[in-house]
Amino acid sequence: MNTIDLIIFLVFTLGVVVFGCSFYKKGNTSAEFTEAGRSLPGWVVGMSIFATYVSSISYIGYPGKAFAANWNAFVFSLSIPIASYFAARYFVPFYRHGGSVSAYTFLEEKFGRWARLYTSACYLLTQIARMGSILYLLAVPMHILMGWNMHMVIIATSIGIIIYSMLGGLKAVIWADAIQGIILIGGALLCLGILCFSMPEGPAQVFDLAIHSPQGNKFSLGEFTGDLTTSTFWVCLIYGIFINLQNYGIDQNYVQRYHAAKTDRDARFSALFGGYLFIPVSALFFLIGSALYSYYTAHPHLLPADIAGKPDYVFPFFIVNGLPVGLRGLLIASIFAAGMSTVSTSVTSAATIILTDYYKPLVKNASERRQVYVLRLSSVLVGIIGIFVAIAMLSVESIIDAWWKLSSIFSGGMLGLFLLGIMPRRIHRWAALAGCVAGIAVIAWISLAGLYDLPGIHLHEYLAIVLGTTTIFVVGFLLTLLVKRH
Repeated sequence: MNTIDLIIFLVFTLGVVVFGCSFYKKGNTSAEFTEAGRSLPGWVVGMSIFATYVSSISYIGYPGKAFAANWNAFVFSLSIPIASYFAARYFVPFYRHGGSVSAYTFLEEKFGRWARLYTSACYLLTQIARMGSILYLLAVPMHILMGWNMHMVIIATSIGIIIYSMLGGLKAVIWADAIQGIILIGGALLCLGILCFSMPEGPAQVFDLAIHSPQGNKFSLGEFTGDLTTSTFWVCLIYGIFINLQNYGIDQNYVQRYHAAKTDRDARFSALFGGYLFIPVSALFFLIGSALYSYYTAHPHLLPADIAGKPDYVFPFFIVNGLPVGLRGLLIASIFAAGMSTVSTSVTSAATIILTDYYKPLVKNASERRQVYVLRLSSVLVGIIGIFVAIAMLSVESIIDAWWKLSSIFSGGMLGLFLLGIMPRRIHRWAALAGCVAGIAVIAWISLAGLYDLPGIHLHEYLAIVLGTTTIFVVGFLLTLLVKRH
């Protein structure tokens, strides 16, 4: 890595940490830490939602998937408009006027303490898995670029993120997200332009080689069959609808951003803007992956076999060897921008849940000073756990597959309880509990059946959230109807 690239990268990364720390105030309250004082404009909150969506999973994982296979994973993005609409229409006003920054308070009011603890625990597990995935992807390019030890990159990056998340709270995270989001879009556009105009026969050759690939059309969105054991178009679409409804409806990352906006109108705009912006940007990342395939098909001698066998390494490898001085540093900085924004979001939201759902119910009348202390201590603890998960991810072949499976398993039951909770018809508490137990059993079966070759019907792991959610809702609703009839 050239000295100029290294300077650009270090200045940007350290600048983000310093910028985040600049929001620190000695007298900050817990509300300012968790809701940013409800003071932020809609476009800033929307950029933060977008940056949270993107992460380095998108920046490296999506090009890796398109390079190795096709655009099947892009189907996930096509489901976002549905969730964005429901968020702006129903979820934003529901949470902004609900009286609590926690996304899970109303579940306790509906079904009892167990519901709040279950969903918040699922959320914490999901965020820790997400942090681990992203921190791993932050370490990959620096390992390829500099030969730096991946363990040390993960630890050093985590420390920087923890510091500004802990000191600046949600306001620092959201403003940093907005700046990082702009940088990562610019970096991706530059990279795509260089790839396309580096083709021997010009940009059109990118599409020609990718469409006529021996492995099949690289722009394919997947098979349109009814097979539920593989990642078909329909499996990805259904998974995307459920996971995005969950993101917008009951994910603490998003709920806190609804609270951070100045007005209800700003909050609704942020939900739509952040989601819709992700669609063309995710297409940009997949196009980079297709362009990488065409580029290395036209220049096969430029890609070592060991890198070609690790799709998540291909884009970082191109950045090292295919970009001019200066742009390399910018691209690495933009990858770090994507990852740092998402990890900082997870740290802050997880700390908020620990305070609101675990600490405050146990310690009544805790002082503001004590609450802020708990938030900052929780930020550090969650960050440390994320480091260990990231190190455990070093042996994963495809990080996007690993993340989607873990997300589907850990968060599979949250949406079902949420849907029962917002039903006009009152659902019995014990019926909701029975539905939750049945849903967990379904999720466990789908997750373990393929792994251990258990007898019965095998389904793709992405469907864990779909069938888990459906089971919880249907069982809880039907049991309530049966009781009322008798």
